[in-house]
Formats: sequence, structure tokens, C-alpha cells
Amino acid sequence: MNPGAAPHRTRILRGIGEIDAASWDALAGTAEPFLRHEFLAALEETGCVTHRHGWAPRHLVIDDGGGRMLGAMPLYLKAHSRGEFVFDFAWANAYQEHGLDYYPKLVTAIPFTPVSGSRLLTAPSVEAAAVRGELIRAAREYAHGEGLSSWHVLFPPEEQAAQLRAAGLILRRDCQFHWHNRGYDSFDAFLATFTAEKRKKAKRERRRVAEAGITFQTLFGGEIDAPLWERLYAFYADTFHRHGHEPYLNLAFFRRIGTALPQSLMVKVARLGAEPIAVAIFFIGADTLYGRYWGAGGDYHSLHFETCYYQGIDFCIERGLARFEPGTQGEHKVPRGFVPAATTSAHHIEDRRFAAAIRDFAAREARSVDQYMAAVGEHVPYHRDPEALQL
Repeated sequence: MNPGAAPHRTRILRGIGEIDAASWDALAGTAEPFLRHEFLAALEETGCVTHRHGWAPRHLVIDDGGGRMLGAMPLYLKAHSRGEFVFDFAWANAYQEHGLDYYPKLVTAIPFTPVSGSRLLTAPSVEAAAVRGELIRAAREYAHGEGLSSWHVLFPPEEQAAQLRAAGLILRRDCQFHWHNRGYDSFDAFLATFTAEKRKKAKRERRRVAEAGITFQTLFGGEIDAPLWERLYAFYADTFHRHGHEPYLNLAFFRRIGTALPQSLMVKVARLGAEPIAVAIFFIGADTLYGRYWGAGGDYHSLHFETCYYQGIDFCIERGLARFEPGTQGEHKVPRGFVPAATTSAHHIEDRRFAAAIRDFAAREARSVDQYMAAVGEHVPYHRDPEALQL
């Protein structure tokens, strides 16, 4: 988009509520629940994302001067690096050691959500690459004008990452573990692709849960009443408290999102008799299941694996979903059918000296990540059938 070719206007919004849902969702689409206006609004309006919590909304939008949306990006002024899942704490420490301020910084991301997806949003009727270029220019200008140390784009898709790199941003590589549906017609058909040893282990894990008398109930957001939300939220919060942290999300958020996106939110409730004992909270996209949160009220053998992974795989097979992304990290996912998947982030660093050092670090880190993914890939549970393993 040539700025001189047609009138346009760039604006910074201090809240997603400053733009109507229809206009935002026309750019974001509905395939990715985390980009939906309803999701971002729930984060802000229930107090999970606020200036007080270190997430100050600064959403960037471009229109044609007459109000027709051309492009947008979710954007936040960050006072820390928590809730991002792309770890730059060492960079912040290096700034501090040199007497410089790393915070606040600018971040394009979905708060608390390490899921790859579109970050530079464009209207269907525009030249996407040109509008994305204008978004990149505007974000860098805003960071520079505000005297910020940096701008970071977390988990963009490959095409957008390539354009960010071409614009001079530093790409950083990381690894998650995803499950891919090969058209399985049952869980047993999925397990049939395992080696005998790994198949026996997975069946034993599932059997232990069943023999303990634990059953599972699948509920969507609109089917969960207030008392049950309170029980499930206590499980979720306990997971954070066990690690010495406060939960990122509050009960009001889950109630709100269950109403706003009732078919995009799904929970698996583990019960012993009628009593809920654990929960896994998922979000559903157009072709992907996203595992996000888990919690339990006690210690039950193999319950985590069953609730968070096997129940999710079962759901994907039943619904014909192509992929299951269960969250960050965790080599323990590999024996259960998840394989390494590369993720990307992009970073604009204002200080040229730090930019050069970080660029060199990112290149070395990327080589290490590739070596790690290759090494982990040697331990997947599948038969060594190249056709079966092809992603």
C-alpha cells in the first residue's frame, strides 16, 4: 500500500472496545478463536489484561480515512515479559546491566496464548502484503516515537514471518509439540501406528484411569453453569498456585468467554462418581484443537495424560479436526503421539548494538533448536514408515 496512493489513517486504540466487533472480525476472521473481538474484549473487560497487570492495549488499526478497515494488529505496551511464552528475560537483564531500560516494550501477541496465527490482519479486498507492510512501518514508528526499546511479534504464521524478516526484524525459532490427524477413524487406529512397546504403554495409561473409576464429560461453554465454573476454576487456579504464581485469567473471564464463544470453548471434566476431580480446558478452531489449561483436585495415576492429551486426541478424531496443539514445551508429549513443530517470533530492537548481538544469538539459537527437533524426532512412537510420518 503506497501511502501516497490513497488517503488512509493510522490509529492507536487504548482498548478493543474502541472498534466494533464486526469491523475487527472482518479482518481477523473466525477460524482462530483467540483473534476474535469477543476473546480480546473478554481479556480486557474482565481485568485480565490491564495497565495494572502490565498489559496496556495499544491496538493498531488502519482505515481508508472514511472508516473502512484496511488492516489491524493486536498490540500491547508491556511492563514485563510474563504471559508471552517467548522468553527474553536475558535480554532485559543485559539492558539492565548496561544501565538501559528494556521495559516498557511493544508486543504484538495474544495474551497468555502461545498459539501460532495471523498477527498482521488485513481486509479481504486489499493487497495483503502492502497493508502488512504499512502495519509494520506504523508499529516501528510508534515504538520509536514512544522511546520504547523494542517491538516483538509472537507466533506469526510463516508468510508473515517472512515479510517481517524482509523488513529487518530478527526471527527467532522455537519448538512445540503438535498432534496431526492422519484420517484416523478411531483411537485404536491411531495407536496402530505406534510401535508395539509404545502402544502397550499408552493403553496401560488409559486403562489405569478407567480402572480407577474415572469417567469424562465433554461440555461446551454454554453448557457450564456458574457453580460448575467455580469448581473448574479452582482446579485451574491451583495449578498456578502450586508453582508459586497467580493465575493469568480470572473466573469472570471463563464465564464471559463461555457465553461469548460458547462453541469455541470446550472442557473435559474428569469425574469420580458424580464428583468433578480434574479439568482440561480447550479452544476449538476451524481445523485445530488448542489445549490450554489443566487442573486437578488430587493425584491420580496417568490422569494428566488422559485428560489433557488422550481425551483431546479422541475429540479430534471424532470431529475430524486436523491438528491438536496442546500448549508449550513438554517432551513427555512425544511418546503419546505429538511431534516437534517449529514456531517463530520476530523482533525489532531499537538499539543497534543490542540488535546486532541479538541477531547473532538468534542465529545460533535457531541452529540449536533445529538440532533439538531432529534429536527428539528420533523418539516419536510411530513405526518408521516415512509415508506415515510425513507431516
